[in-house]
Amino acid sequence: MYLDHNATTRPSDAVCAAVDAAQREAWANPSSVHRAGQDARYRLETARRSLAGLCGVDPKRLVLCSGGTEAAQLAVFGALGASPWKAPAEGATALLTTRAEHSAVRVAAQAWQEAGHAVRWLAMDEHGRVDPNAVAREAEEAAQRADRVVVSVHWANNETGVVQPIPELAAALGGLRAKLRQAGRRAKVRLHTDATQWLGKRPTEVDGVGIDLLTGAAHKFHGPKGVGLLALGKGVRLAPQLIGGAQELDRRAGTENAPAVAGAGVAAEEAKAWVSDPANRAALGALRDGFEQRLEALRPGVVLLGRGADRLENTSLVSLPGLEAEALVVALSERGVQASAGAACSSGSLEPSPVLLSMGVDEATAHGAVRFSLSKQTTEAGLARAAEAWAQSAAALGATMPAPA
Repeated sequence: MYLDHNATTRPSDAVCAAVDAAQREAWANPSSVHRAGQDARYRLETARRSLAGLCGVDPKRLVLCSGGTEAAQLAVFGALGASPWKAPAEGATALLTTRAEHSAVRVAAQAWQEAGHAVRWLAMDEHGRVDPNAVAREAEEAAQRADRVVVSVHWANNETGVVQPIPELAAALGGLRAKLRQAGRRAKVRLHTDATQWLGKRPTEVDGVGIDLLTGAAHKFHGPKGVGLLALGKGVRLAPQLIGGAQELDRRAGTENAPAVAGAGVAAEEAKAWVSDPANRAALGALRDGFEQRLEALRPGVVLLGRGADRLENTSLVSLPGLEAEALVVALSERGVQASAGAACSSGSLEPSPVLLSMGVDEATAHGAVRFSLSKQTTEAGLARAAEAWAQSAAALGATMPAPA
């Protein structure tokens, strides 16, 4: 029973077929002008239109990358005007973000701060959400000294599934931009949202919401790995992080992975069809809620993190304080249930999740947190078996493996 869909998802049969066909029939370089190259280009651009449709943006403003990490760092540092070979003038930039971000943004922000650049860590409530008006005030203060200000807040947390108020944040920053223009100030304020967990789970409209930079990865919505995407708002310019070629309209050098992108395009069409029907999301949410009720009945002391906040319908972060999550994940796997101790990027570490600690979760609860993430392929019968396996694993571990003090 695979319940680790926030880490990655199984590519659909149609996605695998598209990748295989492109590998066999359209393997030429899509930048080549001959017929074979243009066949690869056609499949690439067809997929780009599908990915752009999933994001709600013009295809010309969708940049293809190697994955979500590259896309997020291109968005943040590209919008700041920075590059690996030329940093902006000291004091010219400010990055505002949270300590609950995925490590692709959080660790990069820490490194940026350690290099001497201005980084502000935004306050959050107990669920890890920001206050849009408070963020706008912080951004206005940062704009007093910086020419470029980037606010980077994920749309949905990869561990808890809690949703951030991105439309309200976009509106608040839009108001700030108008205020700055009226005052004759030239500071650029941009909003980046890491939508890696959001895309394919709820409808997305970059232009409709007013987001400047949105990033994601195809393997999170049943596409192949190796395809990241960056959707740009109107008028947003980037400093490229990879140079040496004119690909992606000079925004990201390197030969595009056309076969994987072809599969990603199919995955985007399937995802858009799924999220467009509210009944699908409601059914998935009901499965998740029923699963959590089973867990509570089996172990009354369980802590359900994020409950009470708007969460993605597929995500459940469950803690048994006093047990070590990594040990529980191994025990679950032995019983045929695949789950995660927080983010997959952090698994293998016995340290509690920095995301949970940043939200004020105590160490015992953070140490015992196991993430179950569902998908459209998950069934009620499978969740019932998973709940029983979870209870059996917890009972077997008992107090023999307490969380580190």
